Amino acid sequence: MTSIGGAEMVDWNLAVATATRLVRPGPEVSRDEARAIVAELRKHAKSSEEHVRSFTRMGTEGTHDTPVLVVDRAGWVRANVAGFREILKPLLDKMQDRRSGPGGAVLGAVGGKVTGVELGMLLSFLASRVLGQYETFAPAARDLPAGQSGSGRLLLVAPNIVHVERELDVDPHDFRLWVCLHEETHRTQFSAVPWLRDHLEGEIQSFLSETEVDPMTVIERIRETAQSLAGGRPEGEEDDGGRSFVELVQTPAQREILARLTAVMSLLEGHADFVMDGVGPDVVPSVGEIREKFKERRARGASRLDQALRKLLGLDAKLRQYRDGERFVRAVVGEVGMDGFNRVWTSPNTLPTKSEIAKPADWVARVHRKGE
Repeated sequence: MTSIGGAEMVDWNLAVATATRLVRPGPEVSRDEARAIVAELRKHAKSSEEHVRSFTRMGTEGTHDTPVLVVDRAGWVRANVAGFREILKPLLDKMQDRRSGPGGAVLGAVGGKVTGVELGMLLSFLASRVLGQYETFAPAARDLPAGQSGSGRLLLVAPNIVHVERELDVDPHDFRLWVCLHEETHRTQFSAVPWLRDHLEGEIQSFLSETEVDPMTVIERIRETAQSLAGGRPEGEEDDGGRSFVELVQTPAQREILARLTAVMSLLEGHADFVMDGVGPDVVPSVGEIREKFKERRARGASRLDQALRKLLGLDAKLRQYRDGERFVRAVVGEVGMDGFNRVWTSPNTLPTKSEIAKPADWVARVHRKGE
């Protein structure tokens, strides 16, 4: 455990225990139904690999060793806590180095148990909403295997998939394959583009390295954020344009990095949405109905509390990534074809910027030189 001022920063075990205790139970299914659902998801994950590779023309040679794990909500929590520990380790080490600095006792007094409970509460909220996830930074564990050489793992959250297919009243077999197509696209992106994982990790670590670790500075930034969220900005300061809490506590340097990360994530999510719908008509007969109902569900959200939490955590920005990224991919493929679009995977320099996501023609003009 990393500690500050003698107190653990995060009690990871308590985070898992809190989340699994608070997470809502999944839909009721019999033991036989559960086995059949798990088997079908595994089958669809396997068949999705060929569908995605053929449609995208990515990674058509060889195979990858990324495991597919069908998990329940508690399994998703455990996997994500393991991922958090991996990706946040440099930041926590940095905070460990500063534990004896000014104000260190302030954060030390908070303690890892409080932080663990808070993280657990957040994970319990998210655990019932995620259908699937490609874990890019996934350390291997006894009950959570990962691919060799850091190739990650693919999670399919069975109770959430069943819950949504019932809520939307769509064909369950089609819906399960449709979800697998999206997640398989993410697995293909990282397995077919060797530099992508390291690039993304580098951006995330740059973002974390800019994090203020002086406790008094953190407290001051939180105070300013609270004023902004309450509409009590100091006189003369501009409105933050409805930023989430996560965005408001960032430094200017972090906002620049976040702009690049947002562009990459919009590309990855939009590409997955484009592929799942592009493959769909040939292998998912009811894809049109599924897409229409799913879009309505995304836009509608759930309760007022759910909408407030989505805004606070920046999850509404995640929904915009799907929409804006899909528009970018569709526009570029329409202009230069799939092979022309695949130039986006050449190097970090050919990734779209945040402004190019909004204006695909600018990316085409930059990457596909008119003189070619």
